[in-house]
Amino acid sequence: MSLFLEKVVEDGYTSYNITKGGYIFVVVLAVIAFLAISYFINADGKGRLSVKQLTVSALCLALAFVLSNVKLFKLPMGGSVTVFSMFFVTYIGYLYGPRVSLSAAFAYGLLQMIVDPYIISVPQMLCDYVLAFTALGVAGFFHNTKYGMFKGYVAGVLGRFIFAVLSGVVFFADYTPEGMSPLGYSAAYNGSYLGAEAFLTVVVLLIPAVRTALNRIKNEALEKSVVKQAQTV
Repeated sequence: MSLFLEKVVEDGYTSYNITKGGYIFVVVLAVIAFLAISYFINADGKGRLSVKQLTVSALCLALAFVLSNVKLFKLPMGGSVTVFSMFFVTYIGYLYGPRVSLSAAFAYGLLQMIVDPYIISVPQMLCDYVLAFTALGVAGFFHNTKYGMFKGYVAGVLGRFIFAVLSGVVFFADYTPEGMSPLGYSAAYNGSYLGAEAFLTVVVLLIPAVRTALNRIKNEALEKSVVKQAQTV
């Protein structure tokens, strides 16, 4: 573990920092995960993603990563409301389906791990940074359904919420205020910032001009020869 994580003891609490070797390993793994996208069949079943489609996925992932660092507010024990960062991860799923979105979300989770992480154990690290963010990729399962953009986003956020609550119950139960259950406190705590961001995002997506623009981008990203009228999302 010393190759990738270094132990830190402060005020009787043990945590871990990622070493230089750990950062290199995480970045390389994230790049490999993202490049794996090019081997998946496109959502329309016409073959692997083209260079343009891979570029669109990369841009969405980069935008999500940048926006994740633009925080409207941050809670004292972790978690924050960002400027729609989760949406752009789920949007990849809306464009290209679940296999692409799960790989992209996995890569996104690895990238989040190198930005001010709080690690107390390897299982907690996997739950909070790998599984929780990869869960955003379930949005891809709704890419061809009515209101798929909305349903995919909500499903992705719900998936992240489940793992965040699980982490709170299993790894941070000691922080539960007296008189509350770890499950109830974890659900309320994680639901506060995830729910706030989800609400703001959905409000923006309800604007007709925004939906029209996002569907136009989808048509162009899928490289359709004939741009059809944007489906209702």
